[in-house]
Amino acid sequence: MKAQYPLMVLFQLLCLQAFAQNYRKGEIDIEQFMEELFSLPETDDNYEDLYESLLQLYLNPINLNKTNPEELKSVYVLSPIQLTAFFDYRKNFGDLISIYELQAIPGFDLATIYKLLPFVTLADGSHITNKPLLERILTEREGYFMLRQNQVWETRKGFTPPDTLSNGRLTSRYIGDPNNVYARFRIQHSRDFSLGFTIDKDPGEKFVWDPKTKRFGFNFLSYHFTLFNKGKWKAITLGDFQAQFGQGLVYGAGFSVGKGAETITTIRRSTIGLRSYTSAMEFGFFRGAAVTRKMGAIEVTILASNAPRDGNIQVMLDTLEREAATISSFQTSGLHRTQTEIAYKDQIQEMNLGGNLHYQSPDRNLQIGINSLYTKFSREYKRAPQVYNKFEFSGKENHIHSMYYSYNFQNFFLFGETAISRSGGKGTVMGMMSSLSKRLDFSVLWRRFDRDFHTFYGNAFSEGTRPINERGVYMGLNFKPNPRYNLSLYYDYFKFPWLRYRVYSPSSGQEWLARFSYSPSRNILLFLQMREEQKDRNISDLPRFQSTYQLSTGRKMNYLINLDYAIDKQWSIKSRIMASSFDFNNKTTKGFAISQDLNVDMQKWRISTRFALFDTEDYDNRQYVYERNVLWAFSIPALNGQGMRYYILGQYKVSPKLTFWARFARTTYTDRESIGSGLQEISGNRQTETTFQLRYQFNR
Repeated sequence: MKAQYPLMVLFQLLCLQAFAQNYRKGEIDIEQFMEELFSLPETDDNYEDLYESLLQLYLNPINLNKTNPEELKSVYVLSPIQLTAFFDYRKNFGDLISIYELQAIPGFDLATIYKLLPFVTLADGSHITNKPLLERILTEREGYFMLRQNQVWETRKGFTPPDTLSNGRLTSRYIGDPNNVYARFRIQHSRDFSLGFTIDKDPGEKFVWDPKTKRFGFNFLSYHFTLFNKGKWKAITLGDFQAQFGQGLVYGAGFSVGKGAETITTIRRSTIGLRSYTSAMEFGFFRGAAVTRKMGAIEVTILASNAPRDGNIQVMLDTLEREAATISSFQTSGLHRTQTEIAYKDQIQEMNLGGNLHYQSPDRNLQIGINSLYTKFSREYKRAPQVYNKFEFSGKENHIHSMYYSYNFQNFFLFGETAISRSGGKGTVMGMMSSLSKRLDFSVLWRRFDRDFHTFYGNAFSEGTRPINERGVYMGLNFKPNPRYNLSLYYDYFKFPWLRYRVYSPSSGQEWLARFSYSPSRNILLFLQMREEQKDRNISDLPRFQSTYQLSTGRKMNYLINLDYAIDKQWSIKSRIMASSFDFNNKTTKGFAISQDLNVDMQKWRISTRFALFDTEDYDNRQYVYERNVLWAFSIPALNGQGMRYYILGQYKVSPKLTFWARFARTTYTDRESIGSGLQEISGNRQTETTFQLRYQFNR
């Protein structure tokens, strides 16, 4: 087959011109990629960490000539048969000499290649590794500084003068201004080094230097310095970092998305090891040092962390009538706008010691690993006793240990992990991905998390927001008869053996999704999607003399029709219709949203616009509509009630080093005279937000 290689290269060069006309490596729209590959959100979860993980993958592309199946799976783009075809191709023909050579691999259509290209490279980067580290840092081209400011222009109640209560005290108000200021500096070379910091001030926070309240200008600072591939040291990191090993039962940071329109590849977590933390989220990361050392087929990782956490400390009398301070709750919002929120800041120290032992077979098809993590808080954690949280974590210490595996056999990928926490509670995830044929892919995943299974950094596949008190089985199918048509399906059945918040009885549920896509050309994408979810919850409004612990099953249906059309190289449109219905306790409510986008790309400047109308009868029918935003920011507003929303986003490349973004967005309601509640309340029916951002790139 080696003799055929020159002919294959010639074929690629003949295709080069047509392919290059449609693709500009540096101009890939990562926001659009995320929306196309993953599901529309159905909760108010913070998606910043997911977005940040995508950024890290984009800034550290995978070298296709040195990658292994585990690493390439972490992109969530290639099916099992495509992964097998890629490594068979590389084995038969040797290293790729051009990125355009991907077209010659069986099963690689243009749609797949376009999704993959932003996250892969053929560049080695080793040509500068022999220079001194300081010189490499000072001469590195991949450095930038980014500054962002955004603000809601209507006055929230928290920014108004305080009222005087009957006892003479003043009501609570925000102590800072309404500006959100975010800045990031980073300089890095892929697979060599990375250093930088991120600073953030949220709306309502005060820019002040006050060591007594642990506020030093910006209310949050994240920093890191990481070295990669230094001899046998695969990674050495100082500062803030995360870790991803196995299926996320112990270490679950990184790029994980769960259930969505991509029904095959996203059920599995990849072992990506240590990762620098650069997000502005003020929880979910380690702060300290970690190293990974490679010893033949085995890699050993050790980490140590001592990080401050926000929390509410309460002083109570113990059995000997002595005062004892305990943690009553952790605060994960990262907000320090009022005196109460400031009092929560850095009240807890969290110490972590952990490690990982990872084995990879010489043919890279088998991986086995062991995880351990010990966590200790500076004070004992005692949450307010409720029936549903009886088996949740309490105490001062926790330790958790697990074993995981991953095995590739032709087009079958098997994986799993089992963990046990200090309480004795266990968690298990087992699954398989397979290409049954060139056109049909199948996935299945089974999970079981005990009601007393406690993991603080886990992020395994689950229906709940955390892997606890859950059992379930998931099955996914993807049928692609030709490049133009694609049908994705999944079904997930889950049950909760113990009580949950707002569900005061053991319960169960199910969920399914079907998406049909039609793309007659790269310029047109039409898809239709249906999704149903059934889940139990408490009935809050019952007649007298009936128990408030009765349950009813809520059934939500979502419908979506979407059309993307690229008119030419500059102009494109997106049209979308979303609708839903929610049945609960013999009552049905409905909602819908219609949006129209118009985008123009003139190389040096870009403009994106949207106009949307929405009408929902209640909060259960809120419509989540993904929006374009400034670079590496995200916007997924929940449209609830009646009204309209529109935005305009502009990007202008002032010079090869300097790029500027500006965004104007407004929501106008027709069914209310105030927006929000508490200190976030706005008097009026309109909310306006602006965002400005600049990025300066060094040495380009």
